[in-house]
Amino acid sequence: MNNFGKYFLGFIGLVFVGLFCWYFSSIIAYVLIAAVISFLGRPIIDLLGKVKIRGKELHNGIKAALALLALWTLFIFFMVTIIPLVTHEFQNIGNISVDNVMSKLESPVDDISRVLKRYGLIEMDDDMEKSISNSLSSLVSVTRIKTIFGSLANTISDIFVALFSITFISFFFLKDSRLFSGMVLALLPAKYEEGGRNALDSIQKLLVRYFVGILFEVLGVMTLNTLGLWMVGLSFSNALVIGLVSGVLNVIPYIGPIIGVVFGMVVGIVLHIDLPFYTDLLPLLVYMVIAMLITQLIDNVVFQPFIYGNSVHAHPLEIFLVILLAGNLAGIPGMILAIPSYTVLRVILREFFNKYRLVKKITQSLDE
Repeated sequence: MNNFGKYFLGFIGLVFVGLFCWYFSSIIAYVLIAAVISFLGRPIIDLLGKVKIRGKELHNGIKAALALLALWTLFIFFMVTIIPLVTHEFQNIGNISVDNVMSKLESPVDDISRVLKRYGLIEMDDDMEKSISNSLSSLVSVTRIKTIFGSLANTISDIFVALFSITFISFFFLKDSRLFSGMVLALLPAKYEEGGRNALDSIQKLLVRYFVGILFEVLGVMTLNTLGLWMVGLSFSNALVIGLVSGVLNVIPYIGPIIGVVFGMVVGIVLHIDLPFYTDLLPLLVYMVIAMLITQLIDNVVFQPFIYGNSVHAHPLEIFLVILLAGNLAGIPGMILAIPSYTVLRVILREFFNKYRLVKKITQSLDE
């Protein structure tokens, strides 16, 4: 067969694989999510492996079931303790009148608008009050939890199928650590099997550390922001809402923390609008910003070097450029998936294309 025939068959094969992935995208998503859950549950499996009853280790099925039970217990505990508080606070925000808020902010907004126009930071014909009103209206509409849950109720059967499927697949991935890798290796030619196995082992180790690190980062940012905002004068439930949202948004590199601070400021204004602006509300907002900036400083100095440095072994500048490129290509989802995707790519390049100088340069830290 000539080269044209080989390339043509290869192209047809890629098209077929692409159509297959598109048609069965939901099933593939279940498998990938289950694989991530198995990565998160692997440390629990390793810990249970040290437990012995009458000198014998626990059966793999029992360890997998206990690991899944532990993960589900944490998830359910989170849902039944924190989510009701967050839901209640969002409902309170959703019931607030935007017109009432803007009427009480009219004087400080006019003062700020005049200063910004004087220094040319905004156009003279810009209506700052209207822009703020539209932003608050968007926030209030987003926080109408009853409407959100009403739409979710229409897809409850799909959610149940997804949760059951992911749990079922995760159990077998946890029971047999080689099952997922075996599924991937079955797609590779025999001559690449050994390299593929080495790559999958490295990928699993790096992603386990990365996802566990991200989980601790979210919890850490949430806890610090909640405590900090509570200490500066917010009620615990309000601080918890802002802490939770900012912790989750922190997963989005670079812009997530900024969105979290802006969200916190808006919630702080809306919930304390009855306070005198210059004597009470403005100092409260300043203290809130300081508390959230301190949290971000701790995140940058302590959490992120551990996650990005020790888990994926990549230089901070390298990470920044990868996230920037991913953001341009796929927006916020691309930024969230940039680091794990880049980690997988680097391992594959090291295993199969290590003879190239560029590949050696960008993968050398993986061997350190």
